[in-house]
Amino acid sequence: MPHTFYAPDLVGPTYTLPEDESKHAVRVLRLGSADAVVLVDGRGGVFQAEVADANPKRCQLRVTQTEQIARRPYFVHVAVAPTKNLDRMEWLVEKAVEIGVERITFLRGSRSERRELKLERLEKIAVSALKQSGQAWLPQLDELTDFAAFIPTVEPATTFIAHLEEGERTALSHVAAQGAGCCVLIGPEGDFTPQEIELARQRGIRPVTLGVSRLRTETAALAAVHTVHVVRELGA
Repeated sequence: MPHTFYAPDLVGPTYTLPEDESKHAVRVLRLGSADAVVLVDGRGGVFQAEVADANPKRCQLRVTQTEQIARRPYFVHVAVAPTKNLDRMEWLVEKAVEIGVERITFLRGSRSERRELKLERLEKIAVSALKQSGQAWLPQLDELTDFAAFIPTVEPATTFIAHLEEGERTALSHVAAQGAGCCVLIGPEGDFTPQEIELARQRGIRPVTLGVSRLRTETAALAAVHTVHVVRELGA
């Protein structure tokens, strides 16, 4: 299978890989003239290409075929409070992109363990997962956002909050197919506070459960993404 490279700024019939990618392509992968590769731009574009100039500093590729992949007919959005251990968020981004997700928002709540977050590393992991999994659309990653500021920006009818507090909660699998998209809120290890849950309720956001097990933050977020896909595919 041809190697895949990320080309977000691809325009025209040729593309020159950045120096680090050129070195990897020529010195590590040992790609030579006329070898086949695949380019993806993260916006649905998938391009068959071949090596035109195997220069380890400026490897030039020639596009031979272009395909535009349509977006999924539904939108998956998970809003999650990042864990103190960033490795667990890196794992989440990687796996969520592999499964398929349109948007990941990082939430800062009252009980959040992490108060600051830099996206650069997570964005690189998302690109790597995009290439590895054969996806065509790179998801949107949002900067760390205060819970109270985020809540008014979502559509209540298709937004759900997963929490562990007492009270009536609907299984996500029973409501995930409503509307053209779905946003699921996942709290920190200490869960959302009662005040945050009430704020969401006042906005019309419904509480849901992901099952009987008490899940870690990153596991819950990935389970939510997977649940939406399963429900949508079964109903297709």
